[in-house]
Parts: sequence; C-alpha cells; structure tokens
Amino acid sequence: MPSDVTGVTGLSGRYARALFELADEQKQIDSIVNDMNIITSMLDESDDLTRLIKSPVIGRIDQQNAMQALLNETGISELTKNFLGVVIQNRRLFSLPSIIIDYLSLVALARGESTAEVVSAKPLTESQQQAISKALKQAVGSKVSIKSVVDETLLGGLIVKVGSRMVDTSLKTKLAQLHLTMKGVG
Repeated sequence: MPSDVTGVTGLSGRYARALFELADEQKQIDSIVNDMNIITSMLDESDDLTRLIKSPVIGRIDQQNAMQALLNETGISELTKNFLGVVIQNRRLFSLPSIIIDYLSLVALARGESTAEVVSAKPLTESQQQAISKALKQAVGSKVSIKSVVDETLLGGLIVKVGSRMVDTSLKTKLAQLHLTMKGVG
C-alpha cells in the first residue's frame, strides 16, 4: 500500500510504516499500540522527556542511554526498544510524536476504523463517549474511536474532528460569532 493512499507521508510516515510492517510480521501490532500509548503518556507527563527527544544539542549516545533506561523501567517490548534505537541512531527522535500518530493511523486503517478528536469543556463520561461514538459511526460508516481532549475555554459544547471534517458547536465559537454579528449591526 503506498503511503500517500493511507494518509501517512513524509519522514514520520516512513518510520511508522516500517514499524507497522515489523509488528505485523511478528504478530505484535496490539503490543506496539500499547507501547505507543505508554510513550505518549510519558511524553504528555514529562517536559524533560519532551526536551530530550526534541533537543538537537543532546548527543545520540546520551539520548540512547536515557531512552533505554526509561524504556527498561516501563516494560516496553523489545521490538519497540529496537525500533527506537534505530530512530535515535538516525537522529530522528524529534519525530517520535509524529511517528506514533502515524503508526496508530495505520493500525486504525488496517482495522477499518476512524479516529475522531472530540474537544470538550469538561472530561466526557464513558456513556457520553459511547453515544458520540455511536452517532459518529452512523455518520462516517465505520467504527470510530474517540480521542478525548479537554479545553476549558470552550465553556460548553463540543468540537468534533474526523479526518478533514470538523463540527464546532462550542459556546466559545457561538459567542464569537454573536460578537461579530453585533459589531456589524452597530
């Protein structure tokens, strides 16, 4: 499958495709998905780790040692450790967040799933996520997994993004539109 058909392109897409093919060959796709989720959580929780992967000043050996020590503590699979070793060796660790996103996209595509980003003012309950997923499945025509994001500035409502489509029903947007309308009247 060419990468332009699947939507994963560029540097991160090539690495993600290589990881996907290795994981598929070794029947470890789900294990690698779990590893990618663990690494994403670690990146979200640690500014130091984010600096480590993005800094061009930190040398290859220092990045390798730091990442291997960290990954040994988390129970990440050997395939993921070896893959990250290659990424570090090629000085591409800065692309890790994009590689993870592209890998998860390839997995979703292989499973016939879509991913929707749902931005809300407060965390969604499980029943709300299920209702949104059900409604999106009817609209999109395939299974939809929800990536929930909280943005308290929305005040209320939702912003739903599926692929290139977006529906914004947030109060913040509605108030901004009302403000523009009122400016035009006066």
